[in-house]
Amino acid sequence: MRKVIDIHTHGIGGYDTRTTVEEHVLKIAEIHGSQGVSEIIPTIYPATIKVMRENMAVVKKAMELQKTEDRSQKTESRIIGIHLEGPFLNPSKCGVLNAITFIEPSEDNFKELVEGFEDIIKIITIAPEINGSIKLIKKITDMGIIASMGHSDATYAEAEAGFHAGARGITHIFNAMRGFHHREPGIAGFGLLNQDIYIEVIADPYHLHSKTLELIFKTKNHNRIIIVSDSVKEATPFTKSQGVTDTYGKLLGGCMTIAESSKRLIDIGFDEDVIMKCITENPEKYLKHENN
Repeated sequence: MRKVIDIHTHGIGGYDTRTTVEEHVLKIAEIHGSQGVSEIIPTIYPATIKVMRENMAVVKKAMELQKTEDRSQKTESRIIGIHLEGPFLNPSKCGVLNAITFIEPSEDNFKELVEGFEDIIKIITIAPEINGSIKLIKKITDMGIIASMGHSDATYAEAEAGFHAGARGITHIFNAMRGFHHREPGIAGFGLLNQDIYIEVIADPYHLHSKTLELIFKTKNHNRIIIVSDSVKEATPFTKSQGVTDTYGKLLGGCMTIAESSKRLIDIGFDEDVIMKCITENPEKYLKHENN
């Protein structure tokens, strides 16, 4: 049976990674697991380095509990690592993330952030156009961690430079990044046209228009599309999902598990085999650094 893998989830059902309680992270895993998700990578919000490290430590404890305790009676996604969404991001494309916490992508900041967690950090989202990012992308890649470009105002050329430095992915394409323009295709255009880089796609009804999804699947190499939830604690499982927004109507994050959003795409006419690869084989190969 193929594993269903979500590489980008902040939380769900009232819980998220901004916590000091490992049971909260296990609850996220339990809720995703109840929806048919086999493995998850809890995603850490940008904050001060101290707070991000505290959040990472809690996820690490949850991972250890999954390995040491008998949890056979629980329908629970396995926690397989951490995704750091920041803090080396572009404030002009912060989305709902706290731009005040974004910092310079220096080696010193990076070392302070990741030291002691190198074995469980799987993905780091970074904006390639910020001064110092290209050098840091190379270092991240050399460590065996995936550099994913996102929350970025990068031009096509700047995104391409990030790719050549070692970046292997683009975080939630079109969302919180420079859009496609006919005279400057930008990072979104690069993600669509480069057939080797992986792209995350939030496939709920709110983040991308159905025709934008159609454009992605008609343009992009199907082996490089990964459907993610980007779910947040306000996402309500077991109900007909509503968009999660703030009081101004701004999206806070995803509202569906990848099992739900994939079923939605299949129901509206997308090819089932293609969609299933986007939540099984593609993320697995991405995490294993496979290029086929």
